[in-house]
Amino acid sequence: MCGIVGFVGHEEASKVLLSGLKKLEYRGYDSAGMAVSNEEGQVNILKATGKLSNLIEKSDDGEKLKGNCGIGHTRWATHGEANEKNAHPHVSGAYDPDKVDYSDMNVVGVHNGIIENYKEIAEKLKKNGYKLYSDTDTEVGIKLVDYYYNKNGKNPIEAINRMMVSVRGSYAMLFMFKDYPGEIYAARKDSPMIIGVSEGESYLASDVPAILEYTRNVYYIGNQQSARILPGEVTFYDINGEEISLECKEIKMDAKAAGKNGHKHYMMKEIYEQPQALRDTLDSLVKKNKIDLSEAGLTDQYIRSIDSLYIVACGSAWHVGMVSQYVIEDMVELPVRVELASEFRYRKIPENKNALVIIISQSGETADSLEALKIAKQSGMRTLGIVNVEGSSIAREADNVVYTK
Repeated sequence: MCGIVGFVGHEEASKVLLSGLKKLEYRGYDSAGMAVSNEEGQVNILKATGKLSNLIEKSDDGEKLKGNCGIGHTRWATHGEANEKNAHPHVSGAYDPDKVDYSDMNVVGVHNGIIENYKEIAEKLKKNGYKLYSDTDTEVGIKLVDYYYNKNGKNPIEAINRMMVSVRGSYAMLFMFKDYPGEIYAARKDSPMIIGVSEGESYLASDVPAILEYTRNVYYIGNQQSARILPGEVTFYDINGEEISLECKEIKMDAKAAGKNGHKHYMMKEIYEQPQALRDTLDSLVKKNKIDLSEAGLTDQYIRSIDSLYIVACGSAWHVGMVSQYVIEDMVELPVRVELASEFRYRKIPENKNALVIIISQSGETADSLEALKIAKQSGMRTLGIVNVEGSSIAREADNVVYTK
């Protein structure tokens, strides 16, 4: 899991990127980096290992990177150790830790996800004259885009779509092209990405809190879709390169709730807010002194038809499921199975159209839980997401959703 941000507009991009990365640091703290382009197309890159504070110091709080278009990244290392060469952004050419100006690079990009077949692609690239400087799957993805960009008439969307066809795995990727200054291009499959717009400004991020202070009008880009982002303007494309329309939605999440709210760490915030969060969640579901789930799409008639429950989750959410199993079986006498999402994905689940599969995920983006949800739906079972983030992937994919408060 990593965090990505992007901005194009009238403000200094570095300030917006650092603000967004601060709110995404929970997604990775092994390294961080930014690439910023000015009006002349000059692209400067700075990276730093360790916490985001190191990048803030190295960039002099963003002052060293001037320009109105940029992308940023905070890394949780999966491929390659946590060092500067493996930090994002990655480039289509060679990387030099003493170099800042990368204006000679065709493509600069950041990535959240995992490219499963990156070794195969790396071999293909090497046969076509590319040299790899890092141990990451991301560099391979960036160079693959560059390969198709040069091969197919230097069309960014066509190059990105060709990359999406070739890659196996998950990704949310942002690109800047030397020949298209002042523009950001995006591609997504399975990993989270939102695109926000306001008057003359556009924002991209892995999660809502990163852009909430700037705009509440957002687009949720779909699987294997790409986008061209200009200041205050977004054009979306399908995998065939055809222009498509997506609905702009308003985020109603409280900005204060998305922040640390005075606590030093998000974990401390979550611990201390548990009693109030439980009260607020229950209060939102109580009508006329009883629990009413009709707004979540669960009618009394449907609830009575349920003959079994699956509770699927990871980590601490799984422990919540274990406690729930005892309470539900004791009070309702309904059989309940609690499954680790990572195991549920690989089991043959008996088809039961009267079973309800409950997916618990605070972020609504837990990769294994999201895959488990898709498998449950493919098996014909109804799904209920219990999440904290409005508009998250699980909230959008589940048949019904209950938001914790």
